[in-house]
Amino acid sequence: MVIKFLTRTTLHRLTLNSKQTPTFPKIRQSLFSTKPKSHRSNYRIEISLASLLRRYGFSPSQVQYFLKRNNVLLKSTSLNDIEKSLCILLSFKIPQKSIVSLVCECPGVLEFEFLKKWEMGVSNLGDLVVSPLVMRSVLECSRRFQMDPDGFFRILEVLKGLGFTEGIVSKVLEEFPRVILMEESDICRRIHFLVAVGIPREGIDRVLYSFPGILGLGIENRLKPLLDDFRELGFSQNMVRKEILREPRILGMELGELARCLELLGTLKCREPIKEKIFSEGAFRAGVEVKLRVDCLCRHGLIRREAFKVLWKEPRVIIYDTADMEEKIEFLVNRMGFNVGCLVEVPEYLGVNFDKQIVPRYKVIEYLRSIGGLDSEVTLRDIIKLSRLRFYNLYVKPYPVCEKMFGRFSDNEVRRHPVGLWKLFTPQKHEDTKEDVKTMKAFMESLESLNSLESLD
Repeated sequence: MVIKFLTRTTLHRLTLNSKQTPTFPKIRQSLFSTKPKSHRSNYRIEISLASLLRRYGFSPSQVQYFLKRNNVLLKSTSLNDIEKSLCILLSFKIPQKSIVSLVCECPGVLEFEFLKKWEMGVSNLGDLVVSPLVMRSVLECSRRFQMDPDGFFRILEVLKGLGFTEGIVSKVLEEFPRVILMEESDICRRIHFLVAVGIPREGIDRVLYSFPGILGLGIENRLKPLLDDFRELGFSQNMVRKEILREPRILGMELGELARCLELLGTLKCREPIKEKIFSEGAFRAGVEVKLRVDCLCRHGLIRREAFKVLWKEPRVIIYDTADMEEKIEFLVNRMGFNVGCLVEVPEYLGVNFDKQIVPRYKVIEYLRSIGGLDSEVTLRDIIKLSRLRFYNLYVKPYPVCEKMFGRFSDNEVRRHPVGLWKLFTPQKHEDTKEDVKTMKAFMESLESLNSLESLD
């Protein structure tokens, strides 16, 4: 009995101790701590900012990218100030797409005090009109380098004092906004260099309008060595001056770049008529054309070695306009869905006709893909390198609907072979007149008289 009583009392005490363990206050403390409150408040701020950015033209992906990359800005700037900053940017008449790109590339422009200074400065310009693209470039540059509007107004007076028109000034500020960081003496030295080369005043205007970046190039370490490089290649100063006036962007060449282009031209293996067209305006101009097309390919994602390889395999690209290249590359990437690297494997794409070969063939392949008529994936090589007749037999002939898309070898087309020469050279028929009849009768009578005389003999 004593043992049973002890066990009951010990069990009773154990159960009492277990009931008195303070578990609920810990749970309550974890549920109502201050950390989740701050987390929820930050989340509400992000939602409000996202809706604000959406109203000003940001896409959902751009909003997500902006919020992910700019947490520090969101903590230090209020939502009201951000909205005021966006309103100031709109007051500069900057296009909505440009505002989106500006804010994504340089979020610091949303600082309200910074934009307030610029708003007051622009209002004091008076009759001087500053284009929206100029404002976009200058705002980004001044924010990155912590520049006040005074530097912008100072450089405006300097450029006007040098005699440049408003169009040239706007072009320089739009494409080379770092000019606001330069001193007047540095700008004058670049202009004096162009004068020493032999470029007249109107030519200097053209150079600055076409290539404003020359103001950022050093004279001793870049421009003078470049001209020496041209002379070492055998080109006279007059020829170099003429080419600079024609294409000012050659002043942006790297040292040895023209020599590399001329080396490529010397190793081309193409038909003689194509080579004659390439060198029709001289070796210097041919090298410049190669440089421009290499730059075009590099802007779209190729490295320089790949760009030179494309031109070496397809020399016809050198005689085509760069706008034609831009159109083909844009169609290749955005419409056909291929990578720009495919040009290294199929450079013939840039050499064929866009309207007569690329577009019709792609329409046929796109239609067959939509109806499930393709057993395997069609590559760019299959679209471009097949001959017209083989492409027609493989993809067009089995589907009569595709003949109108393709536009070749259809029944509605005129026959390729010309009319026989025997039809073209058939003599014309003329009606017999009375005089012709009399003449023929007289001729026949004379023949009869001659035959009668021969018989008597």
